Amino acid sequence: MKNTPIPYDVVKQKIEESGLQKVGKASIREIVKLVSDIEAATGLKYVRMEMGVPGLEPSKIGIEAEIKALNSGVAQFYPIIDGIPPLKKEISRFVKNFINIDVDEKSCIPTVGSMQGGMAAFLVANRCNAKKDTVLFIDPGFPVQKQQLKVLGMKHETFDVYKFRGEKLEEKLESYLKKGNISTILYSNPNNPSWICFSEQELEIIGRLANKYDVIVIEDLAYFAMDFRKDLSVPGKPPYQVTVANYTDNWIMLISSSKAFSYAGQRIGSMVISDKLYRRKYPDLKNFFASDEFGRAMVYGAIYALSSGTTHSAQYGLAAMLKAANDGDFNFVEAVKVYGERAHIMKKLFTENGFKIVYDMDEDEPLADGFYFTISYPGLSGEDLIEELIYHGISAISLGITGSERTEGLRACVSQTHESQFADLEYRLKKFSENNPIK
Repeated sequence: MKNTPIPYDVVKQKIEESGLQKVGKASIREIVKLVSDIEAATGLKYVRMEMGVPGLEPSKIGIEAEIKALNSGVAQFYPIIDGIPPLKKEISRFVKNFINIDVDEKSCIPTVGSMQGGMAAFLVANRCNAKKDTVLFIDPGFPVQKQQLKVLGMKHETFDVYKFRGEKLEEKLESYLKKGNISTILYSNPNNPSWICFSEQELEIIGRLANKYDVIVIEDLAYFAMDFRKDLSVPGKPPYQVTVANYTDNWIMLISSSKAFSYAGQRIGSMVISDKLYRRKYPDLKNFFASDEFGRAMVYGAIYALSSGTTHSAQYGLAAMLKAANDGDFNFVEAVKVYGERAHIMKKLFTENGFKIVYDMDEDEPLADGFYFTISYPGLSGEDLIEELIYHGISAISLGITGSERTEGLRACVSQTHESQFADLEYRLKKFSENNPIK
């Protein structure tokens, strides 16, 4: 038996019981289940980096507003499908204050998390033009968005942006768009899983080509304002969260409340549609919806059919947090900076024990420390690396399931690793390097 921090025979048994043919090919939820089973069997706690879940307490501003709304009786009423007026107002203000983009309150729609926002966006944006039936992912990215398309029976294409940063992005992106089948471009910024952040040059390229080929850009802002290299926390003052909306009117933003506001359990996010796109008419939408207007098809077609609105009390909770942020009374960015601090220390522990950072640069600038980072180890593929780490009490996911071509790498999330575990992480990494000497 190997000398590993977690009993080798127990881990081996649980892997066999899991039915997984290859741990390294497992989905996020399958890794979660496997590690939880091992923890239950051994009583030993893992350094869990496999799942991107918030690790901080939510603001009491949202909780108290939600309790007040529940006490006032909102639970007995269906919420307005396109959102309660106070929330729509604050979303519009938030986009202006922190992104510097003007958008009408009508174009701001609460969703059951950004997951539902993405599903609704696919249902409408991918049906605007019968000749354009394919979503293009600028990867690496969130695997579940591709799963959504699979469930919907919709097509997608993808490329890893790692080798196509800066001006190289234009030729690569246009090679897909010129085929004429792409309806939508989707990316996250900051990026899950690599934590790369697109530059203004790259966003200008995306926006200009979106105009040229008349495609809709879905900008997934799940980690809003979490590029901690800049202070994006002051409402109404630069620097702002960068966005493709400065370069095209063909955009949808998905603004999550899960990470930046640590409000994941309430399943509420914001879909923001450009005013021009909201009002635009697409005759082909009538094949699926009662209206050919993009915004009406979104609200009264897709969102109505998916959930008939977003939890009533959660809307009041989010409205209160956004209002406090807009008024300068709640620095939501400061509250989550701890993720960057954790990443800085954890990356150092990994690299000191022979690991490499896979995605390490934003063009010519070192990558920010944030919610995720990526690792590899000389001599091991990503699939083998995960399995070996599992025996050493550390969990992560393969970059291979995110659309990355860097299949030697893993994605590590810092949110569930608390400072009290750093010494344990260091010990386990040292044992790992002893058991896997670099040749």
